[in-house]
Amino acid sequence: MLDQWLQEHAGAEFDLGSSTGPRWTVGELLALTGDADRAARELLNLRVHYPPTAGAASLREAIAAMQGVEPGAIAVFSGGGEALFHLFYVAAEPGANVIVPHPCYPAHEVLPEAFGLEVRRYHLRRENAYAVDLDEVKRLADRNTKLLLVNSPHNPTGSTVSDAEMQALHDFAAERGIQFVSDEVFHPIYHGPATQSAARLPQATVVGDLSKALALGGLRLGWMVERDAARRHAYLNSREYVTVSNTPMGELLGEIAIRHHAQVLARTRAVTQANLKLLEAVMAESTPVLDWVRPAGGMTAWVRLADGGAARAFCLEALNYGLLLAPGEGWGFPDHFRVGFGVGPDWYPRAMQRFAALIQAQAGRPARA
Repeated sequence: MLDQWLQEHAGAEFDLGSSTGPRWTVGELLALTGDADRAARELLNLRVHYPPTAGAASLREAIAAMQGVEPGAIAVFSGGGEALFHLFYVAAEPGANVIVPHPCYPAHEVLPEAFGLEVRRYHLRRENAYAVDLDEVKRLADRNTKLLLVNSPHNPTGSTVSDAEMQALHDFAAERGIQFVSDEVFHPIYHGPATQSAARLPQATVVGDLSKALALGGLRLGWMVERDAARRHAYLNSREYVTVSNTPMGELLGEIAIRHHAQVLARTRAVTQANLKLLEAVMAESTPVLDWVRPAGGMTAWVRLADGGAARAFCLEALNYGLLLAPGEGWGFPDHFRVGFGVGPDWYPRAMQRFAALIQAQAGRPARA
């Protein structure tokens, strides 16, 4: 539903509905190497063949160095979404359940349901700044729980899990033989206290990709940190029946980005910090129309209509102002919508002016009966 909405209204002047970061060109990526001509020749001379299912060795080495693990723990996929697909597929067995946050990235619910898993949800509540309630997680787990998933920074709320909380969740899962999965596609973009990757934890499975914090979604490249050799073998065996491998061009460009991830992330941080300040200024003047919890990380904000009204109608009206927002019904929250702030450094100030005008117009309407 979410992607359909975004594609249907892709012609809007300002895309505030997506969760990606600032865009890159191939030329900019090649320039990161310090010798763009040489990198371009290497790209042109690539053999167009199947890379290894687990990813080229040099790519896995680059990811491993960035994640602080051994290269053998890395498996490459066609984006974080494919990694999640195989995680839930391998976990699926009769009577099994998985524990995921609510709200969540839609695939965290849709994929396990499609594979016949029971989905149990721990609730991220606005009144608690969308923090994970460890006691609630514990109540949901039983002997049939196969997988506990966390997402930090979180999509769509922008909440984060502290190092101590991540450790506690990991240890709880490990003690009970539950696979602990940390979806970290927005790591390490923080707007408050920064946290470490769960890759430091010995029994954590970590999902990362190039699409969000690294802002290179078009390369369709993701990975999994999985130290358990049996599980890693199962995921790669499953992959051989689906996508088999990535493209060699995507892997080469992805390796360049990962080896220069400090520069890539610096751009994302600069854009998100500047845009978040603009969004904060508008939200500060939005009462009584909107309310929110300022995101602690990532590139999305989760905004609520203060009167509990229908966010879809608000998002449709926003289109008349040239603004594409993402209505919250796709997450099961019809009174919320998602606003992205990782894109458009050149046009984001104008988009915020339009957003402010939309809010002012909404405030001028008679209150709901």
